[in-house]
Amino acid sequence: MLQSACCREGGKNVVLLEITGLGKTFGGKQVLRDISLDVEKGEIFAMMGPSGTGKTTLLRILNLLERADAGHIKLDGMVINGGQNNNRIAARQRISMVFQSSALFNDTVYNNVAYGLKVRGMDKHTIKSKVDQCLALVGLIGYENRKAKTLSGGEEQRIAFARAVVFEPDLLLLDEPTANLDPSNVVKIEEIIRTINRELNTTIIIATHHMNQVRRLADRVGMLLDGELIETGRVEDVFVKAADERTRAFIVGEMVY
Repeated sequence: MLQSACCREGGKNVVLLEITGLGKTFGGKQVLRDISLDVEKGEIFAMMGPSGTGKTTLLRILNLLERADAGHIKLDGMVINGGQNNNRIAARQRISMVFQSSALFNDTVYNNVAYGLKVRGMDKHTIKSKVDQCLALVGLIGYENRKAKTLSGGEEQRIAFARAVVFEPDLLLLDEPTANLDPSNVVKIEEIIRTINRELNTTIIIATHHMNQVRRLADRVGMLLDGELIETGRVEDVFVKAADERTRAFIVGEMVY
């Protein structure tokens, strides 16, 4: 299994993201309970669990699209989910997200990928250089002037990846990014994920319920069940000797949910 190279300083892995006591309630139902987790720079961390167990909500909170009711999130030691708007703005410039559905603009491929750079006020030369690099990364050179919404689902998702990494985020959040794709496109997207992690040294958190994908991509994995993070560990450790019986049941397909 190809693994990422986590960032190390003085022989120790460096923590990029610190989550402490995170909680969230919707309509009187607690959907996340006391989530605490450290994610290291340069790693791929997989969040697995059944559908509806809180994975998407957690990613949306980390991307600052939702506000937690309790707990703290630190990015490089800076609290980003508190009352300091400057911290939130700075964090938004360092975090990106790819959703299940690509949600592209009804515009050209080039303009879809360039949008985030344009709103940051970058010059046209820099924008073109970065867009070209990202389209090469996702295998879509030559598609610049095509309408994004006329492409296949797999191609649209590759555009979404290019758009997400064109401004070189430190943290990339992926919410079931291959859920709606055929096996051929799953292979392509997984290779893009590896390339982003390996060549750009981007830290990645991927939420998925596909066990084989976790084993192919991730360095470490966490099991989220009923809004609780019940177990974390190295992928092979968790898959071979899960500490929690519920994790083992989910992995072997015995969990009825």
